[in-house]
Amino acid sequence: NKIIEDLMTLNSIHSPADLKKLPREQLPALADELRQFVLDSVSKTGGHLSSNLGTVELSIALHYVFDTPQDRIVWDVGHQSYPHKILTGRRERMNTLRQFDGLSGFPRRVESEYDAFGTGHSSTSISAAMGMARAFQTKGEKQVAVAVIGDSAMTGGMAFEAMNNAGVYDDLPLVVILNDNDMSISPAVGALNRHLARLLSGNIYSATKKGIDSVLSIAPPLREFAKRLEDHAKGMVSPSTIFQEFGFNYFGPIDGHDLDALIPMLQNVRRLALEGRGPQFLHVVTRKGQGYELAEADPVLYHGPSKFNPEEGVKKSATPSQKTFTQVVGEWLCDMAHADPLLIGITPAMREGSGLVEFEQNFPKRYYDVGIAEQHAVTFAAGMACEGMKPVVAIYSTFLQRAYDQLIHDVAIQDLPVLFALDRAGLVGADGATHAGAYDIPFLRCIPNMLVLTPADEAECRDLLTTAFHQPHPSAVRYPRGAGVGTIPSKELRTVPLGKGELRRKSNAPAGQRIAILAFGTLLYPALEVAEQIDATVANMRFVKPLDLDLLKSLAQDHDYFVTIEDGAIQGGAGSACLEALSAMGINKPLLQLGLPDVFVEHGDYKLLMSKCGLDSNGIAKAISLRFPVKTAANPVAVGK
Repeated sequence: NKIIEDLMTLNSIHSPADLKKLPREQLPALADELRQFVLDSVSKTGGHLSSNLGTVELSIALHYVFDTPQDRIVWDVGHQSYPHKILTGRRERMNTLRQFDGLSGFPRRVESEYDAFGTGHSSTSISAAMGMARAFQTKGEKQVAVAVIGDSAMTGGMAFEAMNNAGVYDDLPLVVILNDNDMSISPAVGALNRHLARLLSGNIYSATKKGIDSVLSIAPPLREFAKRLEDHAKGMVSPSTIFQEFGFNYFGPIDGHDLDALIPMLQNVRRLALEGRGPQFLHVVTRKGQGYELAEADPVLYHGPSKFNPEEGVKKSATPSQKTFTQVVGEWLCDMAHADPLLIGITPAMREGSGLVEFEQNFPKRYYDVGIAEQHAVTFAAGMACEGMKPVVAIYSTFLQRAYDQLIHDVAIQDLPVLFALDRAGLVGADGATHAGAYDIPFLRCIPNMLVLTPADEAECRDLLTTAFHQPHPSAVRYPRGAGVGTIPSKELRTVPLGKGELRRKSNAPAGQRIAILAFGTLLYPALEVAEQIDATVANMRFVKPLDLDLLKSLAQDHDYFVTIEDGAIQGGAGSACLEALSAMGINKPLLQLGLPDVFVEHGDYKLLMSKCGLDSNGIAKAISLRFPVKTAANPVAVGK
């Protein structure tokens, strides 16, 4: 609160209209205040920090120059849009960031008219902004669409697909800003290139170029020669660029923290876009963690920290006694790679998130980070598998959705032994709907040849990874973010019988009241808690596909009711698989399906969200008692309907 009171300039900014009232010379001071506010806010709520400290000046310049919200700004991925949110009327709600019913950590159209497009996955901004720009032209409106995309997001093929298409329209009111935060600016690039880039985008250059084009249009060979000469001259003072070949006017690189460079450049590219001079491409160089030395020194550590004291910094905790699922998978990869020289580790730009840091260190020649290119990752793995290698694709569940076509056509149809280690299955808490792994069971189990495994805890995760790795078919092992109940994995590389679940508790209830709970994944443990209250049988199913039909048939013989529990979408999920199997066997038993509801579950605390979805022990018990006759010690009279 003290910081908010002290920042009088920032306090006066409630919208971009207020920002435009400030004199240019006051903007650097505003940038300092905004950067301090971002640091203070994120340190209290947790969230993405390094990237947002790097986009402070760019956010100010964009809203100072462009006519937002009429001009649309699309933030690629969007985790770097906190300064944008603060400048567009959401400063006072930043204390609710990534909390239930609070501000999202990503742009959302329902949150603000200034969030032109909802993002969360990478490399979509240019396509969306191009669609907006073409819509403006169709409606006869004079507006500009801006895509702000990072250098990592540019590794995604969709970005280049969009640029290839955009370059066809030589009057498209589109501006693409490459926010390059992985490259430092040398002194030679700074002052000199800023001057030359400003000239290249200014009125004199544009008018001269237009005049020469008109004169040389009557002599195509001379025009082509002049174009090549111009491109060569540009290449002497700026990086050789593929972007011009796509039909964009390329400018830069310029210092993305220098408002005196940014604002004139943005004014020029906006004018060029409005004048119908075609799509514009501005390359700005920023620094992750800018202005906060600790984040500058270690931008990975400060990428998405939890709450911390800015004066002390994020404390690197000692190795926790309880391993996360991601750590278990990382250790398994190293152990299995020692045992099998054919194992290959592949990740689409998620080395840290998917736990492959140690694997890369130990097996650098068998490790591949393909960039933010999920489609390529899957087909690359398929090519490896064709030649006898055993690829393991470590990927978030939500990101595998982006390679669904490749999963079917390039892996499953050819029945190739590619193992998908699906991290972040189920809800992910503060990251929200774009990052939740809610749909992998439905979209995987419908694919022929595919195996789907759902470990209940850390020890079983290692065993099921080993089991899947030895299968001659494509397979997926799904596991949640964070830690489970704390079971200790075996040092050995053990397997379990394919397609076989296990009974974890047997009911002693009288005939007519016996309930069998079929648990898939980590919800086995709340199911066991509920089973103790209502005296139910609990089966740890372990496999969604192949489903343990023998276990299902056996339970149907002496149980009256079934309950399926999963941390994924109910529609088409594991519960649906059980219903289909029972129906195929001619078994008609009442079955209650519990899982994620048919809505996009928003961001918030993981335990709170699971409770609201009815997937904690209290919610499970309540749902069962409302549906089936249940007796407990506290309630000896059966209830239900």
